[in-house]
Amino acid sequence: MENEKKYSVNQEQIARFAKALGHPARIAIMQFLAKQDTCFFGDIHEELPIAKATVSQHLKELKNAGLIQGEIETPKVRYCINKENWKIAQKLFNDFMGQCICKNNDSC
Repeated sequence: MENEKKYSVNQEQIARFAKALGHPARIAIMQFLAKQDTCFFGDIHEELPIAKATVSQHLKELKNAGLIQGEIETPKVRYCINKENWKIAQKLFNDFMGQCICKNNDSC
């Protein structure tokens, strides 16, 4: 059996966040939610030029990654940014993007 290379917890986590943010609609949703304390699904749907089912799918991806959280207030669902995970994502992305790959300004 071959040796399996394992990824670090941070690598796994940043990949999960990056995948969740890997669509322009999800970026738009996060930017919209960042300006609100909380927001109902209908408000988000009105902000985006896409179908309700598509908005729901994008919200599901963001929620599964832990970047947002939703709370049911029958008959509506209220969403907000998961501030704890957002801070983790911010640190992971800052650390990742702050790595210096090349020793000088020359191209690699």
